[in-house]
Amino acid sequence: MDAPLGLRERKKRDTRWALSDAALELALERGLDNVTREDIANRAGVSLRTFNNYFTGKYEAIAFRQVDRMRQSLAVFRQRPAGEGLWSAITESMLAPLQSGGTDVAPTAGEVAVIRDLLAARDLRAALTKDLFADWVEAIAQRTGTDPARDMYPRLVAGVVRAVGEVAIEMYADADPPVAYTELLRRGLAEVSAGLPER
Repeated sequence: MDAPLGLRERKKRDTRWALSDAALELALERGLDNVTREDIANRAGVSLRTFNNYFTGKYEAIAFRQVDRMRQSLAVFRQRPAGEGLWSAITESMLAPLQSGGTDVAPTAGEVAVIRDLLAARDLRAALTKDLFADWVEAIAQRTGTDPARDMYPRLVAGVVRAVGEVAIEMYADADPPVAYTELLRRGLAEVSAGLPER
């Protein structure tokens, strides 16, 4: 179980969230191309130097939201009951930080347009995918009694989890009419859990 954050760590996490919220708000208002690091810092009420202490750029600031949710999911996954099936534990842990985060509702047309721009940004995709993969591999290996250095299984499972998340986000951006991200994520994980049967 993860130790609770101290006051200093909580303040840092709150600042990261404030900057990430500001970045997303501005992207929704103006479009991603019309947002600068200075704009984000001003909206969050901090200096540009403070922004630079936390993020390398606007893509990383926006990606923090998803990365932080993945960290929360990982913490939940490590605490799921030992007797629970692997894919049930993964599904519940992936959905846990999303249930109260507004992603269980369909996006507006304006939000969809910005989400499409964000998904097209190579820097944002890199920021989302560089973190946490090794941690998920380790946690899956521990739960399944496999060796992450020698067994392919935990890496395959972690890779599938990442792929389902990416596909769900892409479908979330393209769905017409709009669909809640949580619904798409749950559907994708259910398909994988069923073994992706032929149709």
